[in-house]
Amino acid sequence: MTKREPKTADELLDAVGPAFGKLRRSSLLEVEDPISQKDLSRTLVLRIVLEAEQNVPESVPENGLAGQPGAGEITVGAVARHLGVDPSVASRMVSDCISAGYLIRAASQQDGRRTVLRLSPDGRELMARFGRHQRSAFEYITADWTERERLEFARLMLKYVDSQDTLRHRLPGEDAPR
Repeated sequence: MTKREPKTADELLDAVGPAFGKLRRSSLLEVEDPISQKDLSRTLVLRIVLEAEQNVPESVPENGLAGQPGAGEITVGAVARHLGVDPSVASRMVSDCISAGYLIRAASQQDGRRTVLRLSPDGRELMARFGRHQRSAFEYITADWTERERLEFARLMLKYVDSQDTLRHRLPGEDAPR
């Protein structure tokens, strides 16, 4: 619980940024089948690769990628852009995931000159375990919430993330929705 509940709409909205900062700085709770700090960092890269692999044009034609080279594939450069880091940083992060056995470099199926990233079976298992870990942590943290509160928070969090993704993928010069 918070020490002091925000009283006004402005106070509540001003408290969101610091709350997200706390979430980013804290590791997940020690729940069943914990994830190491190192693997927790690796999941940042693995999540991007997993989402790219799941983003096949046939199943998501409205994504604007249908028919484009590399749709559903991810490169080190794309990881860097997604994370907002220098390509050399992304390259080191990807190399660490490869050394740990979670990622594989492969030739693009659309352009054999390009090298793309794929999750290895161990990478898929880590992401499945991470998903279970996140669910356990959410249930632990919200144990005293009603089911309605949990579901509403989950719905709003997903809506927030979808809105963030929409902003990230808008065309250059395109205004943000108001």
